[in-house]
Amino acid sequence: MTSPNVVSSARSESPFGTLTVVPWTVGPTADIPVTPFLMVYSLGDGREGPEAGEEAMRATLEGMGLPLGGRVVDASIERGTGAHLLVEAQRAVLTLPFMKVQIPVPEEWEAAAHENGHAYLICSVRPWPDAVPGEELTDERLRSFVTDDEVVGAAAHLLLPVRRLQG
Repeated sequence: MTSPNVVSSARSESPFGTLTVVPWTVGPTADIPVTPFLMVYSLGDGREGPEAGEEAMRATLEGMGLPLGGRVVDASIERGTGAHLLVEAQRAVLTLPFMKVQIPVPEEWEAAAHENGHAYLICSVRPWPDAVPGEELTDERLRSFVTDDEVVGAAAHLLLPVRRLQG
């Protein structure tokens, strides 16, 4: 289980509504090591409703040069996305052109991020109103949303290199 984290609850100011980030891991399997994931999504409670929020998110992601539902963008190669990830002390600091958030991550997530050197980010255009911050998400509910064809087909997918504090 994991819990979503609030990024911004400024519903009256943003067409996105409440932005939320949830971390989780997949694996290991015989073919892949433990993989750290992050997903950014809206609750769909923006000032003009969920449809306007979807359009705003779509336009924002496309403005970053990210294809929706298509290929995975490797931000270590395509550096113009404006997406960055710092992972340190069981915290992930995710910076995107439209948000910056620091979220707690489990030890396993942090270890996998440092071992792999990257994390997989999904930015969902489709809102997820029933995945409310502070409430536990079961693995089954999370898997159901992130594998839904409509969600996958209308999301941006990025591999973000993991940065650490220099000391």
